[in-house]
Amino acid sequence: MNSFTGHIVSIEESEKMSLVTVSIGDDLRMKAIILETSETASYLKLDNPIRVLFKETEVVIGTAKPHQISLQNRIPGTVSQIEKSGLLSKITVQSNAGDIVSIISTQAIMDLDIQEGSSILAMIKLNEVMLSLC
Repeated sequence: MNSFTGHIVSIEESEKMSLVTVSIGDDLRMKAIILETSETASYLKLDNPIRVLFKETEVVIGTAKPHQISLQNRIPGTVSQIEKSGLLSKITVQSNAGDIVSIISTQAIMDLDIQEGSSILAMIKLNEVMLSLC
């Protein structure tokens, strides 16, 4: 499980959902959509410290070329380690927020020509990000 600590910088609410933006470090913002509001979840307050969590299998990897894609959580980084296996492989990405681990198909690594030292973009869908109290 990938985990980063940050603080809540914005909360947009509609019906029974909230789009929460979390600042991690100086230059990274991550978003999570949750089925809670500030009325139902006491931790949903601006500036509250919060932990952002997401599974390795939910990290989409792309090359550093410009992307026109709907995923809003985009984290640039450099591949520091690749552990290849038969069907799936584990990639460790160094980013300004810390290391991110992704599990993707070994074929995708070959198709994208990803190697240790490659500049990549790690992307996570809003609905795959979880929030937890620090």
